[in-house]
Amino acid sequence: MIELLDYDFMRRALVAAVFTGLAAPAIGTFLVQRRLALLGDGLGHVALTGVALGLLTGIAPIVTAVVVAAVGAIVIELLRIYGRTSADVALAMLFYGGIAGGVLLTNLADESAASLNAYLFGAITTVSNGDLVLVGVLGLLVVVLSLGLSPQLFAVCQDEEHAKVSGVPVRLYSILIAVLAAVTITVAMRTVGLLLVSALMVVPVAASQQLTRSFRTTHLAAMAIGLVAAVGGLFASYEIDTQPGPTIVILALAIFVVASLVAIATSRLRARRHRLDSV
Repeated sequence: MIELLDYDFMRRALVAAVFTGLAAPAIGTFLVQRRLALLGDGLGHVALTGVALGLLTGIAPIVTAVVVAAVGAIVIELLRIYGRTSADVALAMLFYGGIAGGVLLTNLADESAASLNAYLFGAITTVSNGDLVLVGVLGLLVVVLSLGLSPQLFAVCQDEEHAKVSGVPVRLYSILIAVLAAVTITVAMRTVGLLLVSALMVVPVAASQQLTRSFRTTHLAAMAIGLVAAVGGLFASYEIDTQPGPTIVILALAIFVVASLVAIATSRLRARRHRLDSV
């Protein structure tokens, strides 16, 4: 296993996997808490338009994807705050508009739909040094802000009205959560792909919730699970000759199943002990 790190592309892939595994659950915890688990899917489709715009203009697709996804995140958050459009309808528009815009711009760039495959399903082993710098900087930004502003972001996600009364700038932090989600999606698109990135933002959080009680513990455990899934899935994909993106997600789902079984067993054991103590 260690000998794989003799290859430059595997070292770059490993670093990208580490940043992705930490960043996705770091912001995903707040999305789950806010019942916006599908926001990642919507923004992933918007980022597809950004990728296609990069192919059309010759700018690095990861840069255009960040910008377009961030703008989409701000728009949907403003619609949720000020508009009459419900959150699910706004997300649906992101889904369809993102796909349509991505395919249309790809056609205008004289590229085939196959050109988007590396971004739709991930291509972590083709990450360049330039991509790695962007992934590292953006991933670190997401992790630092998610941990540093955790109390404020949690207050906004838990109870907006109470947060407003407490003096927390709810609108600002709401937009920040959406933008960080958009940034995370572009960080992860070369690792697990735009179609699967939402899974890495949600599944580690769901697994962590099976084993933890406090929000902070859930947050940190989700990041740890995401890291294990990303790194473990990368090495597993090399060993069994599969695509890294789907392998990472399958491993995350397997961890969720194990965590659920442990939670069920623990709950039953506690119930049995309680009955014995009451006799």
